[in-house]
Amino acid sequence: MLLSSTFDSVFDLLTVLFIFVVVMVLTYFTTRFIAGYQKGRSVGRNLEVLESYRVTSNKYLQIVRAGKKYLVVGIGKEEIHVLAELSEDELTLPAETEGKGTLSFKELLDKAKHMKDKK
Repeated sequence: MLLSSTFDSVFDLLTVLFIFVVVMVLTYFTTRFIAGYQKGRSVGRNLEVLESYRVTSNKYLQIVRAGKKYLVVGIGKEEIHVLAELSEDELTLPAETEGKGTLSFKELLDKAKHMKDKK
């Protein structure tokens, strides 16, 4: 009787672990699909938010590219105002400041591991 009870407990644990792994795999692929879909929708568009700065809890300043124009926009709770138009020369674009581009998750993880090993 004790052996049967132990077997049932182990079987229940393995079943729960299997279901957990299946849910995690489905979540991973669903997230990847949605991210790809969203990225595909935004490619080739004429509007792009380049930078955002939070002024207060519900007010922001944003630099927006609209076509070939760069605009500074003030965004409040119920209103949006164009504050200024900038030329491309007045901006420091992210591609110029980052140099080598963004790091992948694996590169960030390796960098964090390396920092931990130094301590």
